[in-house]
Amino acid sequence: MTRSTQSRQGQVSTVLARRLGGELLRLRDAAGKTQQQAAESINATGTKIVKMERGWVPMRDPDIRVLCEFYGVEDPKALGRLLELAKLDRERRKAKGWWQNTPGTGSLAEYIAMEDVASRIRNWQSSIIPGLFQTPAYTRALGVTEESWTDPAEIEPLVQVKQKRQRRLLGEHPLQVYAVVGEAALRQQVGGPSVMRAQLERILELSELPNVRLQVLPFSAGGHPCIAGPFSIISFEEADALDVVQTDRVLGSAWVENEAESAKYSTLFDRTARQSLAPHASVELIDSLCKEL
Repeated sequence: MTRSTQSRQGQVSTVLARRLGGELLRLRDAAGKTQQQAAESINATGTKIVKMERGWVPMRDPDIRVLCEFYGVEDPKALGRLLELAKLDRERRKAKGWWQNTPGTGSLAEYIAMEDVASRIRNWQSSIIPGLFQTPAYTRALGVTEESWTDPAEIEPLVQVKQKRQRRLLGEHPLQVYAVVGEAALRQQVGGPSVMRAQLERILELSELPNVRLQVLPFSAGGHPCIAGPFSIISFEEADALDVVQTDRVLGSAWVENEAESAKYSTLFDRTARQSLAPHASVELIDSLCKEL
């Protein structure tokens, strides 16, 4: 299931809630029950079931237990997984992260919320430097190319947001980042030679962190499995937590919330990584590009 972030009458649809709602919908269909019958089992209206199945509202454990019993779910592990998803969703909805009500987050808010609690992110970028690695000057230069900006000062909130996100690379429990970057992203002189040189130097610094793994896909690799576009695979520490995938598009992004589909993205990432330069060879290439600038 691939969906963009949604909202309806002030109700926020989150990645985890949509995942949980989709599971409940699948179970209801398999049991041959209608939305009205499901609603009656929890003494609610059909509207509530619609909201639950579409991820518009946080879900209560008693409702999930009753619905699973009504749908004939006998596996305690299956029930436990759904309850865990509901718990995580409720916690993340209540979390007062720095990104909430912060100018510049915009459509990134849901992604940042996920990134903030993630344990690992695998990121494929073909033509730009990953956001977690960007220098302020590089981010500003990218922002200038966005036609929606009418005043350069409007770019600054976005710059600050990206810099705050990079705090997750440091600290006691740093985010594990595995990035595969296309050679084009390293050679495209965003902002000019001086900006790009500083950007490449920053990447070299970050590549020395024990929680950062960086590989470069060279032009010589030719065609590769991830040629269709960039994406991020977000993983969590919780037992049985499912990976979620955010795919980037020209006019926004979308979430991949299906277990089978997210597994396919992991396979595509791994295959592309195998075609890429080893970490030490990647560093050597970036260092040589720095010297050219």
